[in-house]
Amino acid sequence: MAHTALIKLIPPGRRGRWKRQDKPVLEYSRWERIRMVFEELGATFIKLAQVLSDRPDILPAPLIKEFQKLQADVPPFPFEEVEKIVLSETGKHIEDIFDRFDEDVIGSASIGQVHRARLKTGEDVVVKVQRPGVKELVETDLRILTEFAKRGESYFEKHGITNVLDVVSTFKKTMEKEMDYNHEARNIEQFRLYYKRNKKFYVPRAYKEHTTEKMLVIEYTSGCKITNVDQMKEWGVDPMKIAETGMDIYLLQIFEHGFFHADPHAGNILIREDGVICLIDFGMVGKLMKRDKYAIAGIFIGMAQQNPEKMAANLQKLSYKHNITDKRIFVNDVNEIIEDFASLDVAESSMADLLPRLQKLVYDYQMQLPGSMFLILRALALLEGIGKKISPEMNIYEVLKPYGFKILKEQYSVENISDEIFTRLMQLNTFVSTFPYEVNEIMKNLREGKLTIQVDDKETKKLKKKVNSAANRLTLVFLISALLISSAIVMTTGEHSQNEIPMLSKVGFGIALVLSIPLIMGVFRKDED
Repeated sequence: MAHTALIKLIPPGRRGRWKRQDKPVLEYSRWERIRMVFEELGATFIKLAQVLSDRPDILPAPLIKEFQKLQADVPPFPFEEVEKIVLSETGKHIEDIFDRFDEDVIGSASIGQVHRARLKTGEDVVVKVQRPGVKELVETDLRILTEFAKRGESYFEKHGITNVLDVVSTFKKTMEKEMDYNHEARNIEQFRLYYKRNKKFYVPRAYKEHTTEKMLVIEYTSGCKITNVDQMKEWGVDPMKIAETGMDIYLLQIFEHGFFHADPHAGNILIREDGVICLIDFGMVGKLMKRDKYAIAGIFIGMAQQNPEKMAANLQKLSYKHNITDKRIFVNDVNEIIEDFASLDVAESSMADLLPRLQKLVYDYQMQLPGSMFLILRALALLEGIGKKISPEMNIYEVLKPYGFKILKEQYSVENISDEIFTRLMQLNTFVSTFPYEVNEIMKNLREGKLTIQVDDKETKKLKKKVNSAANRLTLVFLISALLISSAIVMTTGEHSQNEIPMLSKVGFGIALVLSIPLIMGVFRKDED
C-alpha cells in the first residue's frame, strides 16, 4: 500500500498511528506486510504461506524468506472440549477407552493438540485431538481462497504467476487430508510396511481401532531428539553412525520407495536408548513418480560430477513448463552455481546455501516443477543441518552420489527399458486405433459446417481492451466538453443578473466535474503503472 495509490485512502494523521509491534506499519517492507496479513488471517492462511514458502517457482525470494518465519503458535483448548470430541467421535467416554489420560498438553498447533495417555490394554500412547470448529473454519477459508484465486487469475498472470488456481487446488487437497486423521494413520501403516525388516529404524504404530477423523491414537515412543549428542553419548550411541543411518534411511525413502516424510526437523526424529531411529508426525508426506525420481537423481549426479549440461537437461526434464529461450544461457547459469559450490570445502558447502540459488534459477526461468522437488530440497537441507551438528565433516553430496548412480542403473536396466518400450507400444496402439475415428469426426464436422477453430491470442485481447478503454475515455471527453460548452452558452443567454450563474449551468458544470474525476484518476493510475 505504501508504494501504491491506496496510500491516499489513509488520512496522513492516521498513518503514524497504524502500528504493529510499536512500529508504524508503513515502515515495514512490502514482503513483511504481506507476511503480517497472512498471520492475522489465521491458521489456514498461515498453512498456505508455509506451503508457498517451498515454491520458488511461484514466489520471489524475499517473500519466501518472510513466509519461512511464520509459526502457527496457538494456545491449547480446554480439556472439557477434548472429552466432548472423544465422546462424539467414539461414542465412549475417555475412561471407557483409556486407563489414564493426561490433561496437560504436550503439543499444540493450529489443527489440533496432543496428550499422553494409556489404553485399557496397558499400552502407552499419544492422542492427537482436532481443535473444535477448525474444520468449518478451514472450509470457509478455502472457499474464500478459491474465489479470490478465480477473480484474481488475470492479475496474477499479468505479474508472471500462471498457475495460481493449481496451487490453491493442491493446497485444498492437502488441507482436506490434514483434516482427516485417518489419512495420517494410513501414511504410518505404509511406512511401517516399507521398513518392517529394518532393525535400525522404527515407526510407532497407529491404533486404527481407536482412530477417527478427529482423533488419532499412536504408540508412545521415548527417546531424545537427534540433536541431543550428549544424551546419545551417555547411552553409548555413536552420533556419527546415527547421522549416516538417518541420511541413508531418508534417501531410501526418496530414491527407492518414492514415498517420503516431508517434514524431518529435529523434533520429529527421536533416538531410542538402543540407538534405533524413530520418525513421528506423518501428516505431511511426499510422493514421487518414477520419471521425476530419475530426473532428480540426474540433477544431483550432474552437480556431483560438475557437469552443467547434465544438470540443466534434468532440470528441464523435471519441469512441466518453463521460459528457457536460450539453452546456452541456461546452462551457463547452472554452471555458475556448480562452480561456486565446487570450490568450497566440506565445512563451507551446504545444501541450505544451494537451495536459494536453485530457487532463484527456477523463478528467473519461470520453471514449473513438481511440489515434491522443493519438499525434498527443504528436507535435505534440514537433515544436513542436523547431520552437521552431529558430524561436522559430513558431505551430503558424497552421501547422495551412490544413490544417484543406483537410480541411473535402475533407469537403464533391462526390466525398466522393457517396461518403457511396452508402455510406448501401448500408446502407439491407442493412437493408431483412434486416429481414423478422429479424422472421420473432423471430416464429418467439416462437411456439415460445424468445424470451429478457437484461437486464444492474448496480445490481441490486450490490444482490444486498450482500444475499448481509449474509446470510452474519448466518449467521456466529448460528453464533458459538450456539458461545459452548453453550460457556458446558457450563462450568456436568458434573463438573469450579471453575477448570477443560472441553475441549469450549475447542474451542467457539476455533472462535468463528476465525470472528470474517473478520467483524471485513470490518467494518474496509468502513470503509476
